[in-house]
This record gives sequence, C-alpha cells and structure tokens, in this order.
Amino acid sequence: MPRHRIADWDNAYANSANIAGSDRWPTAWVEPAQAFRDALSSEGRARLDITYGGGRRNRLDLFLPSATPKGLVVFIHGGYWMAFDKSFWSHLANGAVSSGFAVAMPSYTLCPEIRIAGIVQEIGEAIGKAAGLVDGPLMLTGHSAGGHLASRMVTATTPLVADVARRIRHVVSISGLHDLRPIMRTEMNATLAIDEQEALAESPALLRPMDGARITCWAGGGERAEFLRQNALLANIWTGLDATTSTVVEPDRHHYSIVDGLADPAHPLTRTLISE
Repeated sequence: MPRHRIADWDNAYANSANIAGSDRWPTAWVEPAQAFRDALSSEGRARLDITYGGGRRNRLDLFLPSATPKGLVVFIHGGYWMAFDKSFWSHLANGAVSSGFAVAMPSYTLCPEIRIAGIVQEIGEAIGKAAGLVDGPLMLTGHSAGGHLASRMVTATTPLVADVARRIRHVVSISGLHDLRPIMRTEMNATLAIDEQEALAESPALLRPMDGARITCWAGGGERAEFLRQNALLANIWTGLDATTSTVVEPDRHHYSIVDGLADPAHPLTRTLISE
C-alpha cells in the first residue's frame, strides 16, 4: 500500500529549483509585457497606474479592446505574496483583449509589509475599482498566490460588495494555492507569518463558496506534486458545496509556462476563462 508523507516542505513548494532552465524567468516575461503596454498605449487602449487604494502599490493597469468591452477580466499575479508587480504580466492580457474583453491587472502590497488577509482586502478593492470602470460580466483569474486570491473572492466571506460579486461569471485559478496550512511549514513563513487562525480564515479550500460560484482549477502537468494536489483539492471540496467546478491539468507545462496560454486568444485557457 503506497504511503505519502512530505518530509521537506520547502522542496515541495520550490518551483525554480525543480524546473530546468528556470533562470529564464522572470526575465522572459519583462520584454513581451513592456511591448504589449507600449502597443496598447500608442493606440490609446491602456490606462496605467489607476489608483484603487491608499497604499503605494495600490495601482492597476486597464487594457481595453478596440470596441466596447464585452466584460471585464481581472488577472492577479503570483509570487508567493512576496514578489512581483503588475508590470511583469501585461502581455497575458492579450488573449482576452483580442477577444473583446477589458483586462485589469492590479499590484498589491507585499508581505511582510502586510498580512495575506490584508492583501485579500486590497484585491477586493482593486476588483471593485475596475468593475466600476467596465460594465458587463466579470471573470477572475490569477496565478499561484494570485490563484489563491482569485478563488478567495468567490468564497462566502468575500471582501467584494454584493453588486460586484453578483457580476462574477467564472474564476480560473491557475496553479492556485488553496490551502495555506502547508505553507506554514516552509521557510517562507518567516516572511508570510501565516498562523493557524489566518490559514483557516483565508484558505479557499477551508471556506464555503458563494452561491452560484463557478471555478476552474488549472495546472500544468509538470508542476510540483503539491501544486497538482492543491489544484484538485479545491475543485473536489467545492463540488460537494454546490459550486460548479472543473479541473484541468495541461500537459507539457510547468509552473512558469502554465500562464502563457492567456496571451493567445485561441488557447483553451483563454477560451475557458471567458466562456459562458
């Protein structure tokens, strides 16, 4: 009988150390992101650094299609709640923008300057701000820690106001971290400072979904086993709580390349995100 026990939690959540050629990232994202911002700015279709809160990182970029938007997509970046900002990911808006949707990408305050619970509140404010700028249905997506934040928005304890929450049509959590308790066992927690109370309050897998929640949990076949487990975990639990759920494991993708599909309007990841 197989037995499973994780002895090295840091390795279980270490992506770069377990991806061949990982030194390409995050540099590989910088040039296409800048090129996309420049292109849309030259066409008057990029509104950059829109303020949504009082923090110095409480800014979002809004990318617009060439016609009236069909709705709004919000992409929330990852980085274990400790790294990156909106500027690394702009090109990932291309799939949805080319399909007629506006895309908002917020930055947020990073740990240890803030707790994860505080980031959840900031993302709620960012989505509310963006939703006030674009009408129509709302789709949320995020990568890794951003997948956690996107999923957290459609829990029963969402920070979103009711009018915004009702507009959410779909959430796609990409390589999302849905149970924070294992992260407490890693060295990262010296910075994140997650305790049991926060893990119970902020882990989507430990919370009830809001009424009518629809979520797709999407991960790469080359992910660490813990990310594959976390990907399956949320869809499994929420299926039993009346949410509409799907689980996708995309072959030949690892933790960094898994987001690339968002840049392509024909890719199944983009098509799934904006689907009815």
